[in-house]
Amino acid sequence: MASKHASARKQMRQGLKHRDRNRRNLSQLKGQIKKLRTALSAGKTIDDEAKKLLAETAGEIDRAAKKGIIHDNAAARYKSRLSRRLNALSAPRT
Repeated sequence: MASKHASARKQMRQGLKHRDRNRRNLSQLKGQIKKLRTALSAGKTIDDEAKKLLAETAGEIDRAAKKGIIHDNAAARYKSRLSRRLNALSAPRT
């Protein structure tokens, strides 16, 4: 820590904690999204596994947006695209 001011040193310590926490939360979010996308690409809509995963993922996305990990518009975009994919799979094919 190169700074002489106690407040600057404290801010650096806090920044490290915040960065670690944000990285953990973002990693968890990405893992949840990947799990849902894998389920969707496997076509697991028959046993409603994908629908349950979508609800869990939407909650995770909302939590990340609330904490400022991702932007609100990005959260809405993720949820919209994932639910669109799920609805496209579960819609009857003509």
